[in-house]
Amino acid sequence: MNCLGLIWLFVIGFSVLDIGAIEDGLEYNYYRKSCPQAEEIIADMMANFTSADQRVAARMLRMLFHDCFVRGCDGSILLNSTPENKAEKDALPNNPSVKAFELIDQIKEVLENKCPGVVSCADILSFAARECSSGKAGKFDRYQLRGGRKDGRISQESDALLHLPPPSANVQLLIQSFAKKGLSIEDLVALSGGHSIGVSHCSSLLGRHVNFSKTGTPYPSLDFHLAKKLRSECDGDGITPTKLDHKYYMGLLQNKGLFTSDQSLVTNTLTRKQVMANAVYPLTWRKKFVDAMVKMAIKVLILLLFSAVSVLC
Repeated sequence: MNCLGLIWLFVIGFSVLDIGAIEDGLEYNYYRKSCPQAEEIIADMMANFTSADQRVAARMLRMLFHDCFVRGCDGSILLNSTPENKAEKDALPNNPSVKAFELIDQIKEVLENKCPGVVSCADILSFAARECSSGKAGKFDRYQLRGGRKDGRISQESDALLHLPPPSANVQLLIQSFAKKGLSIEDLVALSGGHSIGVSHCSSLLGRHVNFSKTGTPYPSLDFHLAKKLRSECDGDGITPTKLDHKYYMGLLQNKGLFTSDQSLVTNTLTRKQVMANAVYPLTWRKKFVDAMVKMAIKVLILLLFSAVSVLC
């Protein structure tokens, strides 16, 4: 093959955005030689953060999801906007709802002092989110997670708007969005359980609690008592907003889904079946949630050419 052909193949190899999960280069205990204390440092700091502020767990889980769903788990959501470019973090789906960027910065500073230029921001985010559902800061069994992600250098508002399903999404749009990322219906419903923890901005409700079709009344698909409560405050799933648990699914079966996208999960035969199973079998849901988190977290290395280990997040 001539040189022009080789160059063309090289360009094609780096021009496709959704090339799927590439696990080459990711491995368990990735930092065992270069920074052996990395994962424990992240775990200890996250335990302190979540003890000091119960909102941290939800914020970190949301940040990881919004990072992985755009350009893969490359930490691009951490990059700041410039005068020439509006970054993902400032896109409508992320601003002002995604928070805790300063915590990633704090972890990175400690790791840079310990192991300069070794641990990527993308890995820090993935490991930090793990600690929010399991390990020292969470209630689930701590699961193994591969390391070795590199930090993307491209972050664009348009990508976030294109790839992140909005809170108004119906179930078909959700299924399609997750499928494009290699995630199944089971993964979709399992990961949606992350909405059981944390609080929401009232604007994300899109008036579900106050104005159905401009009638001035709540949506019929929203529980009356929850709608009444939401008129004065916006609480996670309205049941256990500080705890990651299966009661989210129990709430959906009682029309207590906070977002349109949440409640839509009971409108489809396949997703409703998953909702019902997760409501009845919490331990099974936990396993599904962990499996889906691991599956999502290996959606990486989308554009190798523009990846490296950043000194700052």
